[in-house]
Amino acid sequence: MYYRQMGSIPNKRHIQFKKEDGTLYREQVMGTKGFSGTQSILYHHNMPTKVLETKHFSNPEIKFEENSSLMHRHLRTEKCNATSDALFGREYLLGNEDLLIGVVKPKIAMKHYYRNGDGDELFYIHYGSGKIETIFGSIYYEEGDYIVIPIGTIYRIVPNTEVMQTFLFVETNSQITSPRRYRNEYGQLLEHSPFCERDIHGPAQLETYDQTGAFSVLTKARGSMTEHIFQHHPLDVIGWDGYLYPWKFSIHDFEPITGRIHQPPPVHQTFEGHNFVICSFVPRLYDYHPEAIPAPYYHSNVNSDEVIYYVDGNFMSRKGIEEGSITLHPSGIPHGPHPGKTEASIGKKETAELAVMIDTFKPLKVVSNALDIEDRAYMSSWNK
Repeated sequence: MYYRQMGSIPNKRHIQFKKEDGTLYREQVMGTKGFSGTQSILYHHNMPTKVLETKHFSNPEIKFEENSSLMHRHLRTEKCNATSDALFGREYLLGNEDLLIGVVKPKIAMKHYYRNGDGDELFYIHYGSGKIETIFGSIYYEEGDYIVIPIGTIYRIVPNTEVMQTFLFVETNSQITSPRRYRNEYGQLLEHSPFCERDIHGPAQLETYDQTGAFSVLTKARGSMTEHIFQHHPLDVIGWDGYLYPWKFSIHDFEPITGRIHQPPPVHQTFEGHNFVICSFVPRLYDYHPEAIPAPYYHSNVNSDEVIYYVDGNFMSRKGIEEGSITLHPSGIPHGPHPGKTEASIGKKETAELAVMIDTFKPLKVVSNALDIEDRAYMSSWNK
């Protein structure tokens, strides 16, 4: 990401920065890869290490199905209920050692502030609006937004409870970035990138609270959840600058790459992390070769599992798919259009489909609870 600055900061890093009463603001360097990765410097009213109490909160246990057959899967997430907030209401559906994938339908504001100490998190806002309060400031979200929350960021999601909320989420053990091939040696997005820096939006407003008391922050790390009781409000940052911060990007700002013949999925890539990529399928013109077949060809994923979250429109290569459907097409066996979909695509000029695809380079496992929302007939749907 590019450099940003919010609030008040001194004119040089690592020097005295005093309040009106002569005491110091507390400088925090927050970064990745030791001191050689992406980083920002934050200035707090209080020491970010000032904690009244630390206690074990829970051991989130995710059980995966055992001895499953190699087959295509279809999960109907419309059957997932809105029961809690954006943390405790998460329904984990798929995962491996690199990431976890699921949906959440928050009904209320998060009861606790929270930070993921293992890696970045990404939300895709299918339905809803609201704001995410963070130590870097507040991000206001709406339908179609991707939200990236860096590792270690303290935040709280406050949904607009007057509208239905549905998020796809990805929890990772790595950093989420833009694809490397879209950037030059200086990090700037290139001319052929399907989006640019103007499409990327950091926090809109820095909200600072200089309050003392007992404030709960939950930290997820090392397979468990720890509660830290701060002596001060966790959002006490007076200013910050750098390259590490939460940001949003709307899927509606993704400019699709098209061609005379069918383009492969990498042209839709939007993000990348360790052993996975995330792609955006958006409304676009179809291929314009006079004998083009717009529907994708049958293919075996090469060393990757393919997950698609269907957002809107008529996905032209599939039958029996609805808004909120998740399909998993694992590596090792081919997949492609349902019967009749290849022929039906010939002569079509454009598509209005909207979907998010996640390709992982290690096999995904299905969470046991996801079996309750599975369409068991999906593997045989190519026979009809």
